[in-house]
Amino acid sequence: MRFAPVALTLALLSPLSSSFFLPHPPLQNPTFLPAKTIVSKDPSTSSVQITITATEAQTKEAYDRVITDASKTLEIPGFRKGSKIPANVVESVMEKGGRGGKEFLKKQALKTLIASVVEPALKDEEGLDPIGEPRLIQNEDILVQMFTPDEEIQLEVKCDVWPEVAWKATDSGKAYDGLEASYTRKPFNQAKMDEALKDLKDRQASLAPKSGDSPSLEMNDACVVNMVGFLAKEDGSKGEPLPNAASGDQVDIIMETGKYMAGLVEGLVGAKINDTKEIKVTFPENLRDPNLKGKSAVFDVTVLSVDTRTLPEINDEFANAVRPGMTSEDLLSEVKKAVDAEDAREFVGARNKALEGSLSERIEMVIPETLVKMQAKEKFAVMLTEMRDNGTPDAEIKKLVSPENFEKYVDISRDGITRDLKASLAVEEIAREENIRIDPQEIEEQLSNIKKEMKEQGETDMDESATRGKIEATLQRNYVMDLLAERAKLDVKYEEQEEFDEKLMNQLMEQQIELEEKAAGERAAAVAQAAEDIENK
Repeated sequence: MRFAPVALTLALLSPLSSSFFLPHPPLQNPTFLPAKTIVSKDPSTSSVQITITATEAQTKEAYDRVITDASKTLEIPGFRKGSKIPANVVESVMEKGGRGGKEFLKKQALKTLIASVVEPALKDEEGLDPIGEPRLIQNEDILVQMFTPDEEIQLEVKCDVWPEVAWKATDSGKAYDGLEASYTRKPFNQAKMDEALKDLKDRQASLAPKSGDSPSLEMNDACVVNMVGFLAKEDGSKGEPLPNAASGDQVDIIMETGKYMAGLVEGLVGAKINDTKEIKVTFPENLRDPNLKGKSAVFDVTVLSVDTRTLPEINDEFANAVRPGMTSEDLLSEVKKAVDAEDAREFVGARNKALEGSLSERIEMVIPETLVKMQAKEKFAVMLTEMRDNGTPDAEIKKLVSPENFEKYVDISRDGITRDLKASLAVEEIAREENIRIDPQEIEEQLSNIKKEMKEQGETDMDESATRGKIEATLQRNYVMDLLAERAKLDVKYEEQEEFDEKLMNQLMEQQIELEEKAAGERAAAVAQAAEDIENK
């Protein structure tokens, strides 16, 4: 049976709990309130220390609960399993059975107090936003000796809290303005811009009857024609008439290749007014009509007019014709920006990563260890999942899942995790400061698209609330990063990218999978050895 690495990782890396006891909800008796709470904050670790005096009633209820839980697991002569058993009997049985006796029970009672008294007190403390579980500051063994049911006890614990974003001082403006970052992307596509400008000029082209006694069509001319189409037989002769939509009268044609069905323009070269040409064409494969795409056809084309096309120069007059008030400089700038937008989107991730690195350097913030560990757990679990997906056997992966290996992973990845967390918290702060709000309609549109894609893939299981939250967070982050990019000093390095060969890539992937499957055991052993070497160093 295969296991889920994520679930296994989180389970094995979480604090171990005794098999005798289950977690408890907060104590319910309304009189069980902390007698005293003292909080001191430590900005250097983004944590707080809290001192709470648990009342006599609280210590008694905590110990009673532990005794009740233990009773459910014990078989004691004279008592039915699960029945109420006196505390001294449970203590004696636990002691004789080698289960720790009273000291173990008192230790569990302390854990119950922390979960039932300390955690709610932390959450209720005004101005605190705790993360994770509180940790005892006192020596646990001494505290166990001090613990007595029916007597109050003072608990001193430490807990990490969400850090506050503090910006480093800058000479002027906002601390996150003017970020300096660099990234690499593809060069500007000049050919695509030339094509866009040509399209604009085509729309503004002027037509005039071609001079001469009997002018004939040449490439780059224009004409108006009547077209009657037929499906082509195997021998190339005319077959059944094409639907009316495939034929037409008064059809404008520009004599340029690639604009129409293959063969049409080429067949009109040399035609004169009133000439009727029989032209063989091939419909494109991407035609919407399934009955015609890729099919061969024959058209009778009658030429009604032959015109010369004159393309305008790109100057202020031309730009003003495109949009009143626009100059040629404005036009070229807008076209360049529009043409480059598609290629630029491909490298938004690289841009954002560079900006986040620069952003993290503008922040004076301590990332608490709890947050680092939480993020590391997710990354560690993802790494193991990817290893499994790449063919590593579950048994080999399981060997790597241990608290010791996880701690090594945390040490190795700490700097990157800290940098990413700083940037993430800073993005949220910027969104608040810049009052960036996401239109609910935009969120719903995205959610609708996701639902549609899932339906097409046969998937229906989705947590709408969680997905909506992720969509909002992603959109907010995108808006913030775009704002930072507009205000940043970006050094963009344009380098040629290697063409992606999908077929070759698939072959390489197949070969890689085969190699990984053969070497899975060796690789897992190597990872374990590397982790051991790191520890020894």
